[in-house]
Amino acid sequence: MTTRSSPRISRRITSAAAFFLLTASCLQHARANTEWPTLPSLLELDTDYGHLNVKNSEYIYDSQLLWDGLELDPNLRGLLNITYAFKLPQSVAVLVSINDGSSVCPIHFRWVILKKEDATISPEFGSCSDRIKVSATLRTLTLHTPNPTKPDKIDVYVYDGKKITQMK
Repeated sequence: MTTRSSPRISRRITSAAAFFLLTASCLQHARANTEWPTLPSLLELDTDYGHLNVKNSEYIYDSQLLWDGLELDPNLRGLLNITYAFKLPQSVAVLVSINDGSSVCPIHFRWVILKKEDATISPEFGSCSDRIKVSATLRTLTLHTPNPTKPDKIDVYVYDGKKITQMK
């Protein structure tokens, strides 16, 4: 004997299946957000606004960041890596990781904004961790990183081209 399910039961089964898939998708997305990507590392970067490179030194924490062969002001020194770059309408934004050898806070970051005639460097920022997620919009550059004292909290730093703001 074959039975047909009523349209009401079919809709409930379909709704339950859709809810299950949506919930599973959200849980997977939440789990993915707690994973931190490996920090990219470049020593050279060619842009529309010039060549950026790390000039190594005999002393590991004395490398310099150069723009078309010239030191930037302020001078960036340490164990340097060009980690991210974002092309913006009138510039390029480059995130540089800096390790100065400190055991207390081994790594911090600075944004370098390159334009045709000048470069702007942000103040130092970060939570002493190389576990970061970075994003950019036309107006802001954002870095997410774990809080050093509260592992379940994420610190968020936003740079608007003038100042770094740590979001609360």
